[in-house]
Amino acid sequence: MTGVVVTGAGVLCATAPDVPGFARALREGVSGIGARPVDASHPELRPGLAADLPGFDLPALLAGRSEELRRAAIRSTARSPMPVRASVAVALEGWESAGLHRTPVAGERTGLVVAGHNLGGRFADTVRQRYATSPVHLPARYPLQFMDTDHVGTVSQVLGVTGEGYTVGGASASGNVAVINAARLVAAGDVDVCLVLGALTDLSDMERQAFYNLGAMAGRRRDAPERSSRPFDADHEGFVPGQGAACLVLESAASATRRGVTPWARLAGYAMRLSGNGLADPHLADEVDVMRRALRHAGLTARRIDYVNTHGTGSPLGDDVELTALRTVFGADADGPWINSTKGLIGHCLCAAGVVEAVATLVQLRDGFVHGNANLHRPIGAAGRLVGTEPVTARIDHALSNGFGFGGFNTSLVFGRA
Repeated sequence: MTGVVVTGAGVLCATAPDVPGFARALREGVSGIGARPVDASHPELRPGLAADLPGFDLPALLAGRSEELRRAAIRSTARSPMPVRASVAVALEGWESAGLHRTPVAGERTGLVVAGHNLGGRFADTVRQRYATSPVHLPARYPLQFMDTDHVGTVSQVLGVTGEGYTVGGASASGNVAVINAARLVAAGDVDVCLVLGALTDLSDMERQAFYNLGAMAGRRRDAPERSSRPFDADHEGFVPGQGAACLVLESAASATRRGVTPWARLAGYAMRLSGNGLADPHLADEVDVMRRALRHAGLTARRIDYVNTHGTGSPLGDDVELTALRTVFGADADGPWINSTKGLIGHCLCAAGVVEAVATLVQLRDGFVHGNANLHRPIGAAGRLVGTEPVTARIDHALSNGFGFGGFNTSLVFGRA
């Protein structure tokens, strides 16, 4: 048991601009996946797929926020890259949903942990073209903006956060790594409140092609691109990249009580371990072990978990190993935990995935449903209860959310009702 609760959240992804919209989109099975335009300068490259933001307008996203925060956000991000502006948008939603604009916590008692690394590939490509034409006109702010810590600096400036803060990276497990680090800060008493930001990864065309060449990224289904992301289906062929950002506000139970805030949920437990493997292949024993460690940390048996939000990228090897690990931990009984993957609807949000999917886990726990597994028509195996393509009404008291990353990162989070 951690003594850490969730008091707020924010999200921005291909299907929704905020948490209420995200909850509706999950329940309705809305897909944000589509085809990217063909690169005319490189016709030999595979046409791409993506779950990109449908349009990004920070002032519009902040229209309902408190005037003081809205003005500070727009002023501070006037020349910021899109991923930083997305971090500000979700941070403000999380901040206000936690009531921190009404019952604040001192800045020095507030922390900020940003999940992500190598976040601005597309921005760097854009600046590189300008540099090639006229090096002396390289933007003066670029030395700040190409560093991932720009997210920490900008968000902390907007919100007046002056406690501990930093970025963490764990490939696709970065979001869960950030939640764990933030929870440790709160549990240790170093801060009373800690914002966790899953920062948007804006891939360059070269980075997208690299994932495809590796065999990790799905190709384009010309007839129906929304069917290209197929976690746990026999026709899966890799992940579809998604643009997304999210925020969780973690707080000590004592601080939430002092502020008179009702928590959304509690972070009951967590675990993280390495596989000692610099490659992309998952290790079954380590995935089993990290889930069991998280359960022990939460003081729960496997039978107490009602729902698992899987890492579930649509990678044939990754899906098979994770389902086998789930069978090992939870059994294959029909009354085991419900199992789904949010990536089938919004794509793989990469460094932000763990935080985006933690928000998905929490809205399902709060609202009493599990969303459908998009495009799951021929399941590769049975593990607990794989949700079909339609949502199911479900009482969720405890949920587990997995995050696994290239380079041997294994993480699991356990959430429970407040």
